[in-house]
Amino acid sequence: MGKPGLDFPGFGVGLVILRDAKILLYKRVRPPEAGYWNIVGGKVDHMEPAEQAARREAEEETGLKIGRIERIAVTEQIIDTDRQHWISLLYLARDVDGEPQLTEPDKLSDFGWFPLTDLPEPLSAFTKAAIAALPSAESSQRSALSDAS
Repeated sequence: MGKPGLDFPGFGVGLVILRDAKILLYKRVRPPEAGYWNIVGGKVDHMEPAEQAARREAEEETGLKIGRIERIAVTEQIIDTDRQHWISLLYLARDVDGEPQLTEPDKLSDFGWFPLTDLPEPLSAFTKAAIAALPSAESSQRSALSDAS
């Protein structure tokens, strides 16, 4: 049948988690973009609503309890170096409880809260697209990021 993202375009989700004007990022262990800082997310399972998948993936990867989320964009990532192709819905969460943890060390090696004006490198293409899609409330922080790029 093949693997999503590798043998045919995969359908995924990503969740930007913001708290106190900082974004939660995790460092990827596996392709695509291993070693890059990334928002949380993953693939949507068959018959699973995308919003539910975003919440599930975020809770699995962070240990946080995710409250209300809002969809902010659709992105397509074709990562030539890893031969992966993903189409993803991006969501934003400001309503989260708990403290993040490293719950999947086989997939993610490190994490942290970062101001949008002082992000770690390298950032994944997926994360850059998510930050660019943030609503106008974060626009001053986002424009500072664009000026630095």
